[in-house]
Amino acid sequence: MSPLPPSEARRRSLDLEVAKQTSKGHGRIEHRTLEATDILCGYINWPGLARVCRITRRRIERKKKTREVVYAITSLPKDKADALSLLRLSRAHWAIENRLFCVRDVTLREDQCRVRSGSAPQVLAALRNAALTLLRQLGFTNIVEGLEYFMENRANTISFIRYGRIE
Repeated sequence: MSPLPPSEARRRSLDLEVAKQTSKGHGRIEHRTLEATDILCGYINWPGLARVCRITRRRIERKKKTREVVYAITSLPKDKADALSLLRLSRAHWAIENRLFCVRDVTLREDQCRVRSGSAPQVLAALRNAALTLLRQLGFTNIVEGLEYFMENRANTISFIRYGRIE
């Protein structure tokens, strides 16, 4: 029997690096734990693989508890990114989702678009991305407000399209 607690003995036997974070917001408390190891790299045939990670998320929202476990692989070795850095990177992934895809889905109603054939879906996606980029470059942090501004000020819209500036 190991003199270490079972979780610590397991951590050492697998050479696990562990990081934990807790956040509170949007009406919930979320505890995240990332465990990373390089011990599996010799068993998995994946080019560039440096570590395998398990991320456990425990949420408490309105007295309801949920638990989610996801797995990830990374090409970042220990000396480039420790477990806490990997945990932060996994959180940063959702910033991209929220900043681009959620805006495209919800605000621009991309999922409701019925265009499905040829290159038209790709062209429309590129136009949506261009519109979002332009609105952000013009200083709009709220995309809905930016869209409403140009709908209400059509002369400025035409001026912007023609001359690249708002008059």
